[in-house]
Amino acid sequence: MARDTPRPLGVFVGLATLDIVHRVTAPPARNEKITATRQDVAAGGPAANAAVVFAALGGRARLVTALGVSPVADLIRADLVRAGVEVVDLIPDDPAAPAISAVTVVQGSGDRSVVSMDATARTVPAPADPVALVVPADVVLVDGHHPDLAVAAATAAAAAGIPVVLDAGRWKPVFARLVPVADDVVCSADFRWEGRGTVDDSAAALRAQPGAERLVAVTHGSDPIMWWRGERGGEVAVPAVEAVDTLGAGDALHGAHAFFRAHPEMSDADRLTRAARIAARRVASVGPRDWLDELRRGSR
Repeated sequence: MARDTPRPLGVFVGLATLDIVHRVTAPPARNEKITATRQDVAAGGPAANAAVVFAALGGRARLVTALGVSPVADLIRADLVRAGVEVVDLIPDDPAAPAISAVTVVQGSGDRSVVSMDATARTVPAPADPVALVVPADVVLVDGHHPDLAVAAATAAAAAGIPVVLDAGRWKPVFARLVPVADDVVCSADFRWEGRGTVDDSAAALRAQPGAERLVAVTHGSDPIMWWRGERGGEVAVPAVEAVDTLGAGDALHGAHAFFRAHPEMSDADRLTRAARIAARRVASVGPRDWLDELRRGSR
């Protein structure tokens, strides 16, 4: 996309955490203490990570989330602002700390392990005026965390004719309310509709949900992305790279897909192809932030 074209506005609704990332040569054994080779501290969470990528690609990114006034919230907010993300905090006076995610990334394989409270310790009610949060966005992405907020934002966006992208990483009961108003559902191979069945069963269930004809895309790591929209469908190849850090790779794909979803002239296959390239770049780079400089320079 040319840099002189209007910058799309993407609204991202969902989880923001503080990620403490340690890079290690091997996972610790039981009762073992090990020394990491690298440490990173950054904002995390599916919606937050997607917003950061959207901003790095040149879009205007707004994150609607729940932070509060704790020192942890300050760290998350500062990192997001540095990344060019506008933060809308729906609980600005809450003294409780947001979730802190303990992340381990293994050198060699790039595999990551994450332990986090996610959004389970907080209840965020639906905003009084969800329309004001999403209009005049070009695209809205929801990750299903903070369920009442997610449903209100997605429903308002759909009613306003704004494309809604659903990040379906893991099954959450709220997806039964979100899928019918979603235009694009992008899920991982681990996603199971209602927590059961196979990948194919889940894809078929997503396609059969009520609502308008929607894109259903399923990622499979380094294997091709499978996609369907109505009777059309296909697969998108994922670039072959050496995996050195898989943390946030799916979030990078979702953020990139949202960016390209804001360009209506592009096809589903083209959007997914471009998003896959960006996710592959994330996997081939160490750390949650360093790799974004290349995106900011306009290499997509």
